Amino acid sequence: MRISHILPIFAAILAGVVLSLAGATIGAKVIETTSTKAVVNELNLQGYDWVDVQGDGLQIVLTGTAPDEQTQLAAQRAAGHVVDPARVMNVMNVVQKQAIAAPRFSIEILRNDSGISLIGLVPAAWDREAFVERLKKASGTGSVADFLEQADYPAPENWPETTDFGLDAMALLPRSKISLATDQITLTALADSKAQQASFERALTKALPETVPVELNISAPRPVITPFTARFLIDESGPHFDACVAETPAGHARILAAAKAAGIDEPNCTIGLGAPSGQWAAAVETGMRALQQLGQGSITFSDGDVTLIAAEGTSEALFDEVVGELQADLPATFTVHSTLLRPEEVADEDSRPEFIVIRSPEGQTQLRGRISDDRSKLATEALAKAAFGTQSLYSAMRVDEGLPSGWSLRAMAAIEALSELNRGSATMSEDTVAIRGETGNPAAKANIARILAEKLGDGEDFTIDVTYVKKLDPILNLPTPEECVARANDIVAASKIVFDPGSVELNVAANDTLDRIAEALKDCEEVEIEIGGHTDSQGRETMNLNLSTQRANSVLDGLLMRRVAGVDFVAKGYGESEPIADNDTEEGREDNRRIEFKLLGETAPEEAAAAQTATGQDATGDEAPAPNDAVAETTGSDATTADSTTEDTTDSAPEADGDTQ
Repeated sequence: MRISHILPIFAAILAGVVLSLAGATIGAKVIETTSTKAVVNELNLQGYDWVDVQGDGLQIVLTGTAPDEQTQLAAQRAAGHVVDPARVMNVMNVVQKQAIAAPRFSIEILRNDSGISLIGLVPAAWDREAFVERLKKASGTGSVADFLEQADYPAPENWPETTDFGLDAMALLPRSKISLATDQITLTALADSKAQQASFERALTKALPETVPVELNISAPRPVITPFTARFLIDESGPHFDACVAETPAGHARILAAAKAAGIDEPNCTIGLGAPSGQWAAAVETGMRALQQLGQGSITFSDGDVTLIAAEGTSEALFDEVVGELQADLPATFTVHSTLLRPEEVADEDSRPEFIVIRSPEGQTQLRGRISDDRSKLATEALAKAAFGTQSLYSAMRVDEGLPSGWSLRAMAAIEALSELNRGSATMSEDTVAIRGETGNPAAKANIARILAEKLGDGEDFTIDVTYVKKLDPILNLPTPEECVARANDIVAASKIVFDPGSVELNVAANDTLDRIAEALKDCEEVEIEIGGHTDSQGRETMNLNLSTQRANSVLDGLLMRRVAGVDFVAKGYGESEPIADNDTEEGREDNRRIEFKLLGETAPEEAAAAQTATGQDATGDEAPAPNDAVAETTGSDATTADSTTEDTTDSAPEADGDTQ
């Protein structure tokens, strides 16, 4: 066949192929555009407007960033509803999720008599086994039930500090629940007494972590009081309680209301266990009203025994009427013993025997007066040694076999009552016991009333003149006068009080120092402190004295403004008269320019001894004992002086200002 015949056929075939390819391309483009628009419309309707839709031939490519995997798949399914799902290509991203936050790690420590339990969630990398071992060692028990769970996250920043405090607290508190977490520590515990409660709180406060808040809830259960005692008096000083207890909060409120109605401004009553009757508060209120009818005297409730003593001069008719009404009004469980005091007859010394116990401020004790026999004397001395110490006892008793029955037992009750005081005396006669003195225990007066009510028996009269002195209270842990002075001097030694040149006004640095001194002295009670101003020897002596006096007064004014209530300050200028270093050197002159604090108001022991020797008597008016056996009655100590230096900027004209302060 000729080639001229073949070429037209080949050209026709080629043209058909080209036209077919062009038609297919156009058709695919139309399908791509139509599908893309349809998918975009559907996704917008479904709220997936964040999806970017692109056509790639017959395929639909989905791009964009989905908020989560679930939304990403939902967008893909929506596109598959419009076109064949096989044509949909999902290349969408998902928002990167934040790292899962670590859980709140915490430990709850439960401790009671049966052992310790641990509950909570702790970091997996933390050495819990070592913690449990430390727990056993600190508590002295091998019984630790470990119910802790672990999570594989890093320990929080304050975790070691938190767990260390938990160990310290648990070792201290035998009955407690301690919740440890780095954002809060909560501690709940029981103490056996108010004193133990205060001791726990003081120890825990010192151990508190600096970066974790701590909530302390330590409570003491109601004390068991035996005998259950209330003692109400009306005397020259007005109505007051020597002892007051209530059986319930409602009874407590009732007794306090009766006390306020009787004229006691701030009555105080303890809620305790051991009341002999559920009508205790009603009985005490009835007794208080009875005594108010008499005007003066005392009424003592000791369990079910009630002792009413009317003062001298009370009308017998009124006394009989009040006693009769009291017996009728009291519940049946209470028994009344009543006494109307008669005027005492004048008697000589031998006809009025006495037994006296004196406890001095130094802790020394004297036993004087009469005792029934040698056996009772030995027993009384043994009891006093047990109560006050073997090294501090001086005995000057004499045996008198003609003493009333029960004398020795009453003498021992007086010793036991006096042991509640820091210092004071117990004076016992045939018809009464008088306890006087000072104590650092706010419950001492009530304790004495209970002791005497129980030991002396029904109908016995006694008086209690006891003063609570805050600085003697061991629970408050108040500083001694010497410690107060040392605190002030330590502060000025570390941060010197500075005056501007030629000025007596305190500058900013000096005020900061006085702030710290005031804070250090806030717990001081009944202390007399001298603020002494000193200069070097440069300048005229008179000018130096005036300058030191003015600066001491400036310090005094600064401390008074800060209301240090327990300290009585006195300012005194010494000028250049008491140097502590060489005034010929600059270093020495700087040491001499100072403010120092000195303890005042204390009597030196040798002065007290000289006064006693001169009079031949002790504080009670009795003849002083022999020197080798004597007990000093007068308290005192050497005045304590601690010097500390103050610093002042150098004055350009020392002659004009007195010194280089």
